[in-house]
Amino acid sequence: MNQNKHSYQAYLFDMDGSLVDSEPLKGKALSYACAHYGAQADYHIYQEVMGSDWPTVTQHFFKSTKIEPDINEFNQIFKQQYQALLQSELKLTKNVHSYLLHLKQEGLKIGVVSSAAGWMLNQILCQLELDDFFDIVISQEDVSQHKPHPEAYLLALEKLGIAPNKVLVFEDSYAGISAATKAGCDVIAIKHEFNRHNDLHGAKASLSDFSELLGDVNT
Repeated sequence: MNQNKHSYQAYLFDMDGSLVDSEPLKGKALSYACAHYGAQADYHIYQEVMGSDWPTVTQHFFKSTKIEPDINEFNQIFKQQYQALLQSELKLTKNVHSYLLHLKQEGLKIGVVSSAAGWMLNQILCQLELDDFFDIVISQEDVSQHKPHPEAYLLALEKLGIAPNKVLVFEDSYAGISAATKAGCDVIAIKHEFNRHNDLHGAKASLSDFSELLGDVNT
């Protein structure tokens, strides 16, 4: 993958599935929460809505399982399950830490732009000791319109003060790719087992291991 390291001034990472391998964990936590109400949900149905806002995600599971739980109670059950899974199974995407270190050494801006709730980002970044690593972190609470709407990326561009054509985004879902491209940014899609059937055609390139970009650095 050819990448001119001087082409971009900032690099923005989606959280789930791009920076960390957490999409299956979120799907499992949603499935476990549904089981609390006596409903069985294959956690793979999360693949159909990953990257979308939380009401879209939860309604997808509720319709599939034909349950109508109190949303606040459901969210608390999900949170407990998800936090436990993050503690035991969370992993960074392959070689992303080395790539982040390279970007920092080059003096480039890096940020996280996620549709996830702030508590999810805080736990993940603290657990992986990345909480002081990023120049900006944007979560669900920072915007009123979520991916695939571009508001989160437009906010990131405003905070950074950098033109969209100088920003490279890493996303793993159609909703995220759509949001970033609508904001005018170039996107690289992160491929993994959980999104192998998702539409990633809006990205300019794709990868599953950040060593592909680190290889460009040394060429």
